Amino acid sequence: MSVKIGIIDYGMGNLKSVYKAFRFLKTEPIFIDKEEDFNCDGLILPGVGAFEDGMKNLAPFIKVLKKEVETKPILGICLGMQMLFSDSEENGFFKGLNLIPGSVKKLPEGLKVPHMGWNSIDFLDDDPFLMGIKNESYFYFVHSYAPFCGPDYTLGETEYGIRFPSIVSKEFIYGTQFHPEKSGESGLKLLKNYINIVENTI
Repeated sequence: MSVKIGIIDYGMGNLKSVYKAFRFLKTEPIFIDKEEDFNCDGLILPGVGAFEDGMKNLAPFIKVLKKEVETKPILGICLGMQMLFSDSEENGFFKGLNLIPGSVKKLPEGLKVPHMGWNSIDFLDDDPFLMGIKNESYFYFVHSYAPFCGPDYTLGETEYGIRFPSIVSKEFIYGTQFHPEKSGESGLKLLKNYINIVENTI
């Protein structure tokens, strides 16, 4: 089955590498930069940069985005994942999309930030999103802040001074603090699993 995946272009995403990863998986995504383009089967919310800037840039799409994710899977990546949460303390206090209850907080003092490079993930639950991927597989991270939420929304945790949620979900809402599109075979498998989830919701 051919699915229509939309990558939300709000001016702060790592769009090219995400696009190339889906192309490699034989899925041709489209870029979404206006409301009428949201008529996709699944949505990708990428992101690189600060939380406040991300929410400001995303503002024109928030209303339609929240409506679409009531029935369609969304995958937030890095900053895109953080914006799925209730709020962030990055450079002040800012409200997020509040699609997943929780807060984005700075990684503890004394750690080298950004947390950059390969790190493993401890899977905490079975989910179609994780199918076929070994527990404690390594993925590529670049971030100074991380989301914190209840165990009901945490699919995987990573150790970096503390344990923080690195894969989250709520119903068909998914988020990864790392970059699956830069995480080799395991990252591509994760994106393939997301495509399968989208197929199963059509």
